[in-house]
Amino acid sequence: MNWETVIGLEVHVQLSTHSKIFSGASTAFGAEPNAQACDIDVALPGVLPVLNAAAVDKAVRLGLAVGATINPRSIFARKNYFYPDLPKGYQISQYEIPVVQGGSIDILVGEQPKTVQLTRAHLEEDAGKSLHEDFHGMTGIDLNRAGTPLLEIVSEPDMRGAAEAVAYGKALHALVRWLDICDGNMQEGSFRMDANVSVRPAGVATLGTRCEIKNLNSFRFLERAIDYEVRRQIEVLTDGGTIRQETRLYDPDRDETRAMRSKEDAHDYRYFPDPDLLPLEIDEAYLAQVRSSMPELPAQKRERFTSEFGLSVYDANLLTGSREMADYFEQAAAGLGGQAFKLVANWIGGALSARLNDEGIEITASKVSPVALRALVERIVDGTISGKIARDVFDAMWSGEGQVDEIIERRGLRQISDSGALDKLVDEVIASNGSQVADYRSGKAKAFNALVGQVMKASKGKANPQQVNDILRRKLDTGV
Repeated sequence: MNWETVIGLEVHVQLSTHSKIFSGASTAFGAEPNAQACDIDVALPGVLPVLNAAAVDKAVRLGLAVGATINPRSIFARKNYFYPDLPKGYQISQYEIPVVQGGSIDILVGEQPKTVQLTRAHLEEDAGKSLHEDFHGMTGIDLNRAGTPLLEIVSEPDMRGAAEAVAYGKALHALVRWLDICDGNMQEGSFRMDANVSVRPAGVATLGTRCEIKNLNSFRFLERAIDYEVRRQIEVLTDGGTIRQETRLYDPDRDETRAMRSKEDAHDYRYFPDPDLLPLEIDEAYLAQVRSSMPELPAQKRERFTSEFGLSVYDANLLTGSREMADYFEQAAAGLGGQAFKLVANWIGGALSARLNDEGIEITASKVSPVALRALVERIVDGTISGKIARDVFDAMWSGEGQVDEIIERRGLRQISDSGALDKLVDEVIASNGSQVADYRSGKAKAFNALVGQVMKASKGKANPQQVNDILRRKLDTGV
């Protein structure tokens, strides 16, 4: 039997506010346990929550970016459950009426475009954290994270495999960073994914029983967890068993998911409106204010990069992978034209990205500035250096040896474009490589490339490649 995988993601995005969603306590990461838990966070008697306007602003920005409906009136509810790191015994969240409803995110799976619909995005507070590793036979409770503002973004079950889920996760991660509503630090828990996974026979419309894999904090773990869970469910069903609706955890060391608890439904949490919080009301004037402060979105920038700079869809997608990379490209491309735009894109996607990956740094910390890369491309375009020599110049700039022109002059890398000098080099190569000349003239095209290589070698890589090709072909074909 052929099986179809059905996946929906619930992503908890920690909003990059300075204080918590209902208190003035700090959200800074890395403080001593319980040093940033105030009276409201630990639910002392008589305390009252006050909504953080900055969290609302960031939620609305996300909603506008994905084309969602911003509900003019939304309410906060108490989601009741017991857990040791939840002092109140309930979590303040949004249930019946979330601030953001609907919307969609476009993804690219390989070269195939796909649109993933969103169900909702709602504001809520985070719980604390249980610490098991540092205690022998006991668990410590750190409430620093309690009350940290979260935006839970829920997709429709539109994804049909791990590759699509990863593409969606990466697109959403890039978007929240682009909008500056979340730092996206997955190691610190700023971007956590829950995957709802089910399988069904191909061609069947009814959804299968889903299992939720909780707290996936890397795209690699997301992919591996889904792949394992799909295999597990298919094996169970193929053997005549049934899938239990449950919450599962992924163990990266054993590369498997394991049952955590039976999966709760919404009614199990006994949601009811929080009596301490007024409804959140958003008017058109406020929406217009937020809309006016929005940056150019990735999709808009991709379209502009293809129309204004003549880039391919692939290059435009690559360069808009982050707002910082897109900004770098625009600064490097400023004042250039024609094929130079493509050259800049190639350098960013190639040598520059390789260096950044090797050293584990962001493009904002690049040792070659956008202005320096632009100068390098200008020297390739005007024929001062070849593309091959440019790689040596780039490496020298990365190592801090100076600017483009001074490196070229100091190392004597200026390209030979003098036709008389190149004529002489070509004549010498033809004279000393008779067999390859004969091979070319007998129809063996590869011999031509070998002869070009000999000329470039003789010039120590400084000869203008296009001129070499033209002169060599003329002399071989006409003898002049």
